[in-house]
Amino acid sequence: MLLTTEKLSKAYKSRKKGEPVFWAAKEVCVEIPEGKTVGLLGPSGSGKSTVGQMIVGLIEASSGEIFYKGERLSYPLKGELRKKIQILFQHPEVSFNPMLPLIRSMVEPYKLMKKDSSEKAILADIERFGLHREHLYRTPLELSGGELQRAALARVLVLEPELIVLDEPTSMLDVISQAQIVHFLQEYQKEHETAYLFITHNKVLAKTVCDEIYEIREGICTKKEM
Repeated sequence: MLLTTEKLSKAYKSRKKGEPVFWAAKEVCVEIPEGKTVGLLGPSGSGKSTVGQMIVGLIEASSGEIFYKGERLSYPLKGELRKKIQILFQHPEVSFNPMLPLIRSMVEPYKLMKKDSSEKAILADIERFGLHREHLYRTPLELSGGELQRAALARVLVLEPELIVLDEPTSMLDVISQAQIVHFLQEYQKEHETAYLFITHNKVLAKTVCDEIYEIREGICTKKEM
């Protein structure tokens, strides 16, 4: 098993005395096999994004454990694990500096991986996602949601992750852009056997793209029959 969570929980204490603790996620147990897409389905506010952010080390769990290839993960993630476990956000603009042309943000993962970070090398990668040279010299504010999400995906894949947490990756996009992103993800998975945790509120989409589905409501997670 690539990644397993055991009774993973996140609690937030109220600032007001006497009010109960709010459980954003409570004793979540999820298994993600290598090369598979596991869905985490739930309505807004159900705790699904909290689970994803705990897995990638953006927030610390209150209790429970995360195991990656049998090894217990500590918070925050360190070393190679920061490359191997990645996240694609619902709002891709958070991955880029809004004041700088796209190429300035795209360079960073290439340098981290000690890859060729020339314009030519970056262009060769983004063209797979339907982006072109002119996109590299626009700021995030000058790109559509679909263009920016494709750029964010291209940036993540430079790091050659083994697991990507996809946090509502298509919810802010038009139908055409949604189909493009899903297609890119499926083709990449076939080629590289990358595992996905696909976080979504869309039941139809989850059943279409996922091999297994967990449903989370009010922080409580259960595995669903396909």
